[in-house]
Amino acid sequence: MFRRIDKAAETVAITFDGIPMRVDIGQTVAAALLGQGISTLRRSVVGDRPRAPYCLMGVCFECLVTIDGVQNRQACMTIVRDGMAISSQSGARSLDEGC
Repeated sequence: MFRRIDKAAETVAITFDGIPMRVDIGQTVAAALLGQGISTLRRSVVGDRPRAPYCLMGVCFECLVTIDGVQNRQACMTIVRDGMAISSQSGARSLDEGC
């Protein structure tokens, strides 16, 4: 369902939950993951339900992921870059990792 109709000239290497993939340069993390067929980016704090990008414009906070060790990053507002390590989140943010 989510795929580019114009092909980007370049790609970058990222990982999501340890799975390596190549995605088009210049797109957001959310768009890149949706384009790879990944729709669950985190699990909710209440009920541990799967959550996916919803608004894709930074309002709803359903697309929170951990990027390069920093929790609660909005996937829809972050542009992919080469070597980016992205992890899904489950439940509340841990306090022991700092702000």
